[in-house]
Amino acid sequence: MSERALFGLLAEYNEAMNTKLYQAAGQLSAEQLNEDRGAFFGSLSGTMNHIVAGDTIWLQRFAGHPARFAALQPVLAMAAPAGLTAIYSRDLATLSVQRGKLDAIIRQWVAGLADADLQHVLQYKNTKGVPAQKRFSSLVLHFFNHQTHHRGQASTLLSQAGIDLGMTDLLAWIPNEY
Repeated sequence: MSERALFGLLAEYNEAMNTKLYQAAGQLSAEQLNEDRGAFFGSLSGTMNHIVAGDTIWLQRFAGHPARFAALQPVLAMAAPAGLTAIYSRDLATLSVQRGKLDAIIRQWVAGLADADLQHVLQYKNTKGVPAQKRFSSLVLHFFNHQTHHRGQASTLLSQAGIDLGMTDLLAWIPNEY
């Protein structure tokens, strides 16, 4: 599987798992969503907000790629999160709308990636202002892995609240080869 095909698979998986996560979270009350459960970002809401903040930060960085991806232009109009703990909204419906916008942008952006885009070394600064220069394909892989990591945390928080998220393995999305 080529890198571009892999990222297409990850974008599809990402969107489906985000939809599943938000549907499951919708079974909780606002109090349960925002209850501090001792997780790294406190609550399920805090964890879901972190994923939105992280995605927004990375997509805004990716928009600085020399290819100037048209699909990422709407992200540049979004307010930059103040940091990785930024709260977009504690209201699940509002957060869900933003998540849907980001997932649609991600899907469209990944569909337009070219092999040459993935070989570029992107220069950026992290949230602490530390400069970095990394291969774009490695950053895109990190971008998807970051979401999966924190959705795993969210799955645990849902389980603690009595909700089973069900199958979340990427394996289910990998096509059989014949």
